[in-house]
Amino acid sequence: MAKRTDSQPVLITRFSALGDVAMALPVVYDACRHNPGRNFIFLSRKLPAKLFINKPENLTVVGIDTNSYKGPAGILKLFRMIEKDYGCTTLVDLHDVLRTSLLRLYARICGWKVAKINKGRLEKRALTRKHNKKLVELTHSSERYRDTFRRAGISAPPTFTSLFAAHPADITLFSQVSPPPGEGEMWLAVAPFAAHKGKVYPLELLQKIIDAYAARPNVKIFIFGAGKQEQEQIDYLAKGRRNIVNMAEKKIGLAGELALMSCCHTMLAMDSANMHLASLVGVRCVSIWGATHPFCGFYGIGQDNADAVQLDLVCRPCSVFGNKPCARGDYFCLNGINPQLIISRIDAKSFSNA
Repeated sequence: MAKRTDSQPVLITRFSALGDVAMALPVVYDACRHNPGRNFIFLSRKLPAKLFINKPENLTVVGIDTNSYKGPAGILKLFRMIEKDYGCTTLVDLHDVLRTSLLRLYARICGWKVAKINKGRLEKRALTRKHNKKLVELTHSSERYRDTFRRAGISAPPTFTSLFAAHPADITLFSQVSPPPGEGEMWLAVAPFAAHKGKVYPLELLQKIIDAYAARPNVKIFIFGAGKQEQEQIDYLAKGRRNIVNMAEKKIGLAGELALMSCCHTMLAMDSANMHLASLVGVRCVSIWGATHPFCGFYGIGQDNADAVQLDLVCRPCSVFGNKPCARGDYFCLNGINPQLIISRIDAKSFSNA
């Protein structure tokens, strides 16, 4: 067994959805930049791996197809590949699921230093249970990530501001969609979709918001989505207007979408990955919350708490991820939000003169 030293490479694991990795990215960049003499390997799925734009020189991002590494034997194969190719001796697990627990087991057997995230599962259950809720703000996920690095002996003080802080976004990546904003032109990004019904503002109400901004001559709207169904829904919202762009049909890739987002003045999003993508490019995001709640620790990094639009209901939050059926049966937490309230929140800052 090779002797471990504190200068040898660090393996960081975070599989899961795009938004989860987007929240981890700023902390990973901070750890890399604060420890320039050490190499870091970030292991994730293929799509989230594409988020790592303008990354630190000492960071290598490995995107894998998790279907190729199933079960204990598959995870052992993955571990041996990482150990052989990168020589890591420390594992920072930012996920803590079965897959990463197996990686931790193999790492400990080989003498690695290992640290795993504390997800605060019991706290989140108390926050979302039906009766006797403990409605208190929990530790943000980004802080949980930093704590995990600290337990591994790696400092990661918060300095991240944007993927494009040092290198401006390449506007040629979205040139087929639009030229950059003209003088006096305001860009509004809209992300209407989320993984679960408990996080999606009804399209018929969102339509009123879209109509209000589409009627303003100096506003251009970009509606984000993916896949045929969402593309059709965006077409319905756009109604053929020339100042609304259906991003689901443009297919410019994640890097292109991030570059375009960075030129927007505000994004309107659900509690979804797009809220976190806006945070990654330093764009203000007005977010709509239904079954979930910013107190769960998944609010956009750097976003103003006042930009979270939500109703004060005794049943909220009822879910950490928005995947539970509504106990009331009417999703009033979303249906009850007046579109004018959202418009007023957007206009409160960057769109006040739009």
